[in-house]
Amino acid sequence: MKTFCSFSLLLFAASLLMVSCAGESTVNGDAADGPNATTVADNGAIHTLPALPYDYDALEPHIDAKTMEIHHTRHHQAYINNLNNAIAGSPLENMSIEEMMATMSQHSMAVRNNGGGHYNHALFWEILSPNGGGEPEGALGEAIVETFGSFEAFKEQFHRMGMTQFGSGWAWLLVDENGQLQVSQTPNQDNPLMDIADVQGTPILGVDVWEHGYYLKYQNRRGDYINAFWNIVNWDAVSEKYRAAIQ
Repeated sequence: MKTFCSFSLLLFAASLLMVSCAGESTVNGDAADGPNATTVADNGAIHTLPALPYDYDALEPHIDAKTMEIHHTRHHQAYINNLNNAIAGSPLENMSIEEMMATMSQHSMAVRNNGGGHYNHALFWEILSPNGGGEPEGALGEAIVETFGSFEAFKEQFHRMGMTQFGSGWAWLLVDENGQLQVSQTPNQDNPLMDIADVQGTPILGVDVWEHGYYLKYQNRRGDYINAFWNIVNWDAVSEKYRAAIQ
């Protein structure tokens, strides 16, 4: 019975990933999976998949290798492919991804979904590290304490953003237009850099709470995934983003 249940769970997880991939292929140009999504990306692509600065298994046991591989090579790649398809032959080919985010109200849902998916994931990989964890030091650490009262209080607020985001989305730490830190949440592949976001600013830390980012290991235990996330945060990278955002 235990073997059967374990096998059934694996089948369910696999089917969920397949549904997630299929569900991301829509008329609005959301990320599609598989080779058919590479019509532009394989030929002179404007946007390309960034290499990870660590192996897929480097974040174990906090994020498993298979999830990292699928997340990077299939989901992120698909967002890039569809973004390239969506902007092909348009002035957006000459626009940086940051400029695209900042003017999102002027663009299509295909650009919003896939451009956001590319930007968000690129940032996500950068703020993870197998040597991460602990607490930020220097200016960022001081700003967190000044804004939230303590590092633990910040983590609690950030955790709440991730847990209360209904369905798929992201939780963020951002620098607003006044140079102040805030936490926020966005649905789907939206982010604070978009001019359509409820809370706008420059994101410096984000956690992906789409199920494709954690379901193989954590199933429906999103809270456990967010707790594990703190063990692999690259605070040096986040601090660099903070310094750039307040300049």
